[in-house]
Amino acid sequence: MATPESEWSERSREVGRLLGRAGLGDRAAFATLYDRTSAHLLAVVLRIQKDRAQAEDILQEVYVNVWRSAQSFDAAQSQPLTWLTSIARNRAIDSLRRAQTQPQIQAARTSGGDDSEEPDVYDTVADDSAGPLELLNRASEARALSQCMQGLSAQQRQSVALAFFDGLSHAEVAEQLRQPLGTVKSWVRRALLTLKSCLEHAVQRDSTTGAG
Repeated sequence: MATPESEWSERSREVGRLLGRAGLGDRAAFATLYDRTSAHLLAVVLRIQKDRAQAEDILQEVYVNVWRSAQSFDAAQSQPLTWLTSIARNRAIDSLRRAQTQPQIQAARTSGGDDSEEPDVYDTVADDSAGPLELLNRASEARALSQCMQGLSAQQRQSVALAFFDGLSHAEVAEQLRQPLGTVKSWVRRALLTLKSCLEHAVQRDSTTGAG
């Protein structure tokens, strides 16, 4: 359930106002929105796409999307920064998926000039094994992650969701939950340890089942 607008932080209200103006075609408001939020969204993208140059390209795509869809923002459904973070996160994930589907073909080489040798290009096509993103998607589809999340306390689930799924900093999570920063950091740290152990057991269990 979204936090009522009356309970938003001043920063959220400002971003919401800027989004509303941008949705009406106000370029100055959009420029201010970029200044206020671009550092945060770049950090969100960099958590997924580690190459900074590519991350900056993705960030530009994010703001093109924001400019086109700002009028669709619904304050009753989510806070403005959460909405922006979701767009950035989805764009970054899409970029990884696109990269994984591109064949990594290198220039052909022959060995020793022997015409009977096949070009090495056939040995250097893209590896079709699952990458980290695909593995995470599989874990989600198998409900392993969902089941492990259920093992957390309500506070831990909420803090992890805000920190990693919505891309908020610990300080922003603390502000959102109205809890001390140290408490939020402790919740996140313990939650990650619990999730790590649970997911490792899930992978081992699936491997054992598959082997059987």
